[in-house]
Amino acid sequence: MTAAKSPEACESMTDVRAGVDQVDRELVALLVRRFGYMDAAARIKSDRGTVRDEARKAQVLDNVAHEAAAAGLSPERLRAVWNELVEQSIAHEMIRWDQIRTAGR
Repeated sequence: MTAAKSPEACESMTDVRAGVDQVDRELVALLVRRFGYMDAAARIKSDRGTVRDEARKAQVLDNVAHEAAAAGLSPERLRAVWNELVEQSIAHEMIRWDQIRTAGR
């Protein structure tokens, strides 16, 4: 598969859609990696109550807002996207935490 054109080089909606589809594939690959870290956290944490860590969640959201602002994007918009990502990550980690501990039963 050929690489999509840069946004600045797009000349048609076909070009734009090809670029968006490529970015989406790349994002999925990154999310697979991110969720792999959630699997590792579920394996490492000995107490289920530590899966939800509000201080860490706030730190992640603040980091993303800072990065967004530095890149010229809306910190509020990316904070909202990441809030959902973090909530889904926590839900995934909870499920994995339970699966790991019940697998040996």
